[in-house]
Amino acid sequence: MKTYTPTPEDLSHDWVVVDATDKILGRLATEISRRLRGKHKPEFSNHMDNGDFVVVVNADKIKVTGRKMEQKRYYKHTGYPGGIKSKSLAEMMAKKPENVLMLAVRGMLPKNRLARKQLKKLKIYAGPEHPHAAQQPQTIDI
Repeated sequence: MKTYTPTPEDLSHDWVVVDATDKILGRLATEISRRLRGKHKPEFSNHMDNGDFVVVVNADKIKVTGRKMEQKRYYKHTGYPGGIKSKSLAEMMAKKPENVLMLAVRGMLPKNRLARKQLKKLKIYAGPEHPHAAQQPQTIDI
């Protein structure tokens, strides 16, 4: 008996819409990363991109538990000596709430070329509208 390995012809990429209203940030990011990788499909293979396209709407309504809005920090470095910058989660949510979810999902994917390709299939919007109606995405509840 031979081991089944999917070929690119066997793979299908569906479109999924997720409403992030009142969802917990980490739990939502876990399910999104699972969908992007394709781990919910029986033909999952970790060396191939067989995940779905994920469209997230209402990213500005994401919730967090505890005091993370004030205490959680996001760091970046400018490349110059002493150039480390930090922002709180509340500042990030006020300025660009899409980046908060993008960073959470990116941290849950493997660090390789395939993950960068899979991350391009994630579309995040702060409001309820999105321009992907032509793909006829299905709405799921995570």
